[in-house]
Amino acid sequence: MKKLVVLASILFSSWTLGLFTPLQAQEPFYKGKTIRLVVGSSPGGFYDRWARMFARYMPKYLAGNPEILVQHMPGAGSLVAANYVYNVAKPDGLTLGMVQYNIYMDQLVGRKEVQFDVRKFAWIGSPVSETVLLYMRNDAPYKSIRDIVKAKEPPKCGSSGTVGSDYILARLLEDAIGAKFNTVLGYPGGSEIDIAVEKGEVVCRAHNISAHFGREPFNSWHKKDFDRHIVQTGRKRDANLPDTPTIYQLFDEYKTPDISRRVAQVMLAGGEFGRPMLVAPGTAPERIKILRDAYARALKDPELLAEAEKNKMDVDPSSGDELDDLMKKVMDQPKDVIDRVKKMLEN
Repeated sequence: MKKLVVLASILFSSWTLGLFTPLQAQEPFYKGKTIRLVVGSSPGGFYDRWARMFARYMPKYLAGNPEILVQHMPGAGSLVAANYVYNVAKPDGLTLGMVQYNIYMDQLVGRKEVQFDVRKFAWIGSPVSETVLLYMRNDAPYKSIRDIVKAKEPPKCGSSGTVGSDYILARLLEDAIGAKFNTVLGYPGGSEIDIAVEKGEVVCRAHNISAHFGREPFNSWHKKDFDRHIVQTGRKRDANLPDTPTIYQLFDEYKTPDISRRVAQVMLAGGEFGRPMLVAPGTAPERIKILRDAYARALKDPELLAEAEKNKMDVDPSSGDELDDLMKKVMDQPKDVIDRVKKMLEN
């Protein structure tokens, strides 16, 4: 008994003197590591901007100060990137993904290319929610949504894929008010569609309002009166678009039936996801918490906020828990709504 007391005394003294290191004092997991941030769109857009900002600011709030490298993996409206993170990346917290917010739509309608379950991703957060604008070249013969409804030949719009804002908004407007669009799929990302609009390959595109008033080529376009604004998806008119009708105003004007309005709620819910970040299923809960905490703290960093303001990037973040709850809610839809969405998104 006396020996045990002496041994306990030695162990306690060694602990207090620091000869033994408690678990939490071990080297941080991320020390000396490199994190890849896989972005499901092309360089140059707002997804790219946000990804590079997180690559600079998140390491400050990750113990061990790892390096974050941005890797673009565009294609099929972020399906390529989402499939990669879900199936190829190790669930070790060293691969992050940023995908288009409508990524859930392909799963909802059962597309064969989907190799993931959005409800099983671990969502890290989103810096902002988004509303969408449909813009048109000013020299196109469509001055308003009413012209499109009446047109014999539909306008040709560009899109990166069936979860792209362009494709979804076009299908919604066709279902709800009878406006038809000829949507050209297959562009790698938004920057390529903008170039196609400038060249006249297509005359319209739908994308986030924040990007439309926050970067080139749009800043230059507005000075030259190059584009026209047709419809926006927010419930209220954006301050930048006081004369552009909302889709909900069009629903009232065209007496859109209830089933179409319910479908619209599902299809437009993606805007609440904004520009989300995720990690693979099976990532350890403690790593998810570390990443979520660093993400949230980065979005409060004064330098990040100043940079975002300078670049006209709104900051209105959602937490990973909020995105988890929202995704489950969006995916839990009655059969009649899912069937209607499937029919609308057939391609």
